[in-house]
Amino acid sequence: MSLHGKVALVTGATQGVGKGVATALAREGARVFITGRSLDDKVVVDEGIIGIRCDHRHDAQVDAAFDFIARESGGIDILVNNVWGGYERMFDDGQFTWPKPFWEQPLWRWDAMFSAGVRAYYRASQLAAPPMIARRSGLIVNISFWAAQKHIGNVTYGVSKAATDKLTADMAKELEPHGVTVVSLYPGLVRTEKVMQAAKFLDMSNSESPEFIGRAVAALGADPEVQRHTGKVLVAAAVAREYGFVDIDGKSPRPLTLADV
Repeated sequence: MSLHGKVALVTGATQGVGKGVATALAREGARVFITGRSLDDKVVVDEGIIGIRCDHRHDAQVDAAFDFIARESGGIDILVNNVWGGYERMFDDGQFTWPKPFWEQPLWRWDAMFSAGVRAYYRASQLAAPPMIARRSGLIVNISFWAAQKHIGNVTYGVSKAATDKLTADMAKELEPHGVTVVSLYPGLVRTEKVMQAAKFLDMSNSESPEFIGRAVAALGADPEVQRHTGKVLVAAAVAREYGFVDIDGKSPRPLTLADV
């Protein structure tokens, strides 16, 4: 899965899945840039990983981040759209609002999931696409989830993830003639910092490390025939079976299906 010579950007990668993806890509030899609101600007945050302070709700900051990457590396080969809003403030006025019906959901969550989620994916892809088109190669990975296809959590979450998968399908259609691949990637139960805080309440037997999702991205990024996947929804554990890699603990998580979630 060597990615030597490749340049990757992982958005919203200070923790969780994004951090795991960035770590895995760097280990496979890619030069990796990450964005995050809490980062010190333009500093090495780990071996092979450069952090850029960026709030993806602000176009000027996003433009500046891409300009910096262009100056430093000439362009992006792999874009991983991971940044997402709407998970903050799970409690409003002492109430856990995440599972509430749509008529009781705080409206800010809709705005957050689209401005810091779907729209952020769209804008980053707009900026990444022209250099990829010029080189007639590139990979855009949109981190998504089964909520796009089944009611999980709340209406806002489902609609925003469905929009993400539609974004993938339609961008893939327009980029396919130019040799650029776009996929949605579904993680399983990932051992993120927040998940591990609740691990004693969860069945972790089929869980995945954050780096496992990164290994899936690395496998796709290293595949010279990756365009056969363009426009598709891919499950990280199924990608592992296709490409023959395992998780960092040596285990092979079982790919989930719609019936499992």
